[in-house]
Amino acid sequence: MSDTKQLIGSLSNDLFRVASLQQRGSTKAAQKFLEEAKRWAQPLSVLETKKYIKAIAQDVLEFKTSELTLEQAEKYLMFGVLLQNYALHRQ
Repeated sequence: MSDTKQLIGSLSNDLFRVASLQQRGSTKAAQKFLEEAKRWAQPLSVLETKKYIKAIAQDVLEFKTSELTLEQAEKYLMFGVLLQNYALHRQ
């Protein structure tokens, strides 16, 4: 697996965790995983990859963790699915 795919997969997993935890009402835990997601998004934002991957990474980096809402978590769930599909199906 390439480093880029590993970064994308890791970001995807953390975004799934953010969505799941926020939906269950565990806001502090969701915020913690959003901070972890930013660690994966940082190198992705500068790598050569698809524009939508960079846009997702940039969105994660620019979002203020303290402002996490259920609607934002749902958006991150969608981003997680897009990233997972990319990591699993791109060669």
